[in-house]
Amino acid sequence: MTAPVFVVDELVGIGPEFVLDGPEGRHAVSVKRLRPGEDLVLTDGRGRWIEGVVKAAEGKDRLVVMDLETLHEEPPESPRITVVQALPKGDRGELAVETMTEVGVDAVVPWQASRCITQWKGERGLKALGKWRATAREAGKQSRRVRFPEVADAASTKQVASLLAEADFAAVLHESGEEPLARAELPAGGEIVLVVGPEGGVSPEELGAFEAAGAKAYVLGRTVLRTSTAGTAAAALLMGRTGRWS
Repeated sequence: MTAPVFVVDELVGIGPEFVLDGPEGRHAVSVKRLRPGEDLVLTDGRGRWIEGVVKAAEGKDRLVVMDLETLHEEPPESPRITVVQALPKGDRGELAVETMTEVGVDAVVPWQASRCITQWKGERGLKALGKWRATAREAGKQSRRVRFPEVADAASTKQVASLLAEADFAAVLHESGEEPLARAELPAGGEIVLVVGPEGGVSPEELGAFEAAGAKAYVLGRTVLRTSTAGTAAAALLMGRTGRWS
């Protein structure tokens, strides 16, 4: 799928013509500068998508799309890959979400680890979560995805442990691991959950809680990656090893 992707709230019953307006219409007309005859894809970001052809561009924010005929639905990927991402400093969280979306991660869980410098509290936390979700949406469009990753509410260590206990494969990226993630035995389906710690590392108490929940510590390689890049590198490795990139 190489045509540009635009998001609409609902696709059921759409067509054969549709007017794309608002922010998405403005992006299509004024940024992408789509012209009559060019192809595009409309998606709800939840797996449904439909191909269309530009009929006309009107003003700066209205795109008339025609030939919307067949509604498709992309099934969820298997195994499903969730990354629990400790909150990085500054805008590095958005970088992590952006690149993990591009490689194909299915869900991101923000984690308020004990050693996180960044704290999501009150309005500040809601604003930061909104940025993560907006980043996942924009990166999903950019990477031509039609099923965008879910960005969950911020989780506590106890909530992360519960998530790990329910997974078919649970891993924590940590220097105490004696086995590389590249050699781990992975399931053919189900749920893979991977934990990426903060800049200060996963605390012994957190590591103990995760191990008690069934998660094993693994190393990614011989070098130390930033928290904002480790999840993307690990996810790419898992994509290749599970056959999702084959």
